[in-house]
Amino acid sequence: MKKAKRSSYLWRSLQLLNNILLKGRYNFEFDLMDVRSQNMPLAKRFNLLRAGLNLFTMKMSPWSWPLYMQVELTNYCNLKCKTCPTGNGTLGRKPAAIDLALFESFVNEVSPYLLTMSLFAWGESLLHPQLAEILRLTQNRGVTTFLSTNGQNLDDPQVQKALIEYPPSYLIVAIDGITDQTNAAYRTGAKLAPALKGVRNLAQIKQDRSQQYPILHHRYIIMKHNEHEVSQLPQFSAENGFDLLTLRTLSIIDTPDQISHKKLIPDNQIYRAYDYKDDKLINRTDFICEKPFVNPSLLVDGTVVACCQDFNGKYPLGTIADGSSFADVWWSKKANSLRNTMHKNPERFSMCFNCPYRDRPVNTTSIQRLDLKKYG
Repeated sequence: MKKAKRSSYLWRSLQLLNNILLKGRYNFEFDLMDVRSQNMPLAKRFNLLRAGLNLFTMKMSPWSWPLYMQVELTNYCNLKCKTCPTGNGTLGRKPAAIDLALFESFVNEVSPYLLTMSLFAWGESLLHPQLAEILRLTQNRGVTTFLSTNGQNLDDPQVQKALIEYPPSYLIVAIDGITDQTNAAYRTGAKLAPALKGVRNLAQIKQDRSQQYPILHHRYIIMKHNEHEVSQLPQFSAENGFDLLTLRTLSIIDTPDQISHKKLIPDNQIYRAYDYKDDKLINRTDFICEKPFVNPSLLVDGTVVACCQDFNGKYPLGTIADGSSFADVWWSKKANSLRNTMHKNPERFSMCFNCPYRDRPVNTTSIQRLDLKKYG
């Protein structure tokens, strides 16, 4: 590293340290969504610094609580997306929704340290029978929340009431086509009407109430059959009430059905998640996984897994359904042993073999963000 660059890096590090420790402020992007952590309590400030130090040293027993969590609200869905384990039948767990008491106990314990919480995983979150209560428990925690949906019941008045009364920071609506035919080519069974009606209604209610949240986020996965629509998306999204549009690349997941994935790869290379040579994916050798140290997931039955890609909970760190605290699981010998194996011998895990992050030339699954105010 050149001297000037080294000095600049050191100065930025000192500024970051000052913002976190003295001002309690940490601003960053999470999958191209703005996260503004302000007035952080001391516990969260020091947890953030400890997490950074631990990622540098890679101690198998983390010095910090997680910074980010993914929480599965349901593991069942009303669609059958082609490469999703829930949609294609490779999810082997019994359909369930997370227990409200378990969720409350978890949030009370972990939220003082979290920066973000993603309220979705391998099911349709808006189908949770106690959605309003789930969202209520996330309010005023100082945590940026993301809720993702396919939008098929977004026009339900009770769903809309929950999203307005107890709004997540971002409501991510996954729509992969500007026509029913294009959208349903991947999201089998999807209809645009309920999703778009729901978004427009929410946008109007927000405007009437001068309410900022939820930020209405259109997420579009670019695939071979829909890449021709990309140029039309900003106007389409803005006209239907969205605040934000992100373009996302299609990830490989831990599934034996790699043939379906290959059929969906876009022709335009700039829309591809991975680089290829002679029609074969180029493997990276410089990837270091951070998920087991800062970004674990909680499944509906209380199982804690090191990575969201462990969708069947094959490699659990432990469970909080038996009355154990999250801390008991997070710092257990079993969790430390799994972290060590994932770090040194990831090939032992099927979820690591088909890791959707490892072979990417960039660190994010989303590749472009558009704020839609100028298109309105």
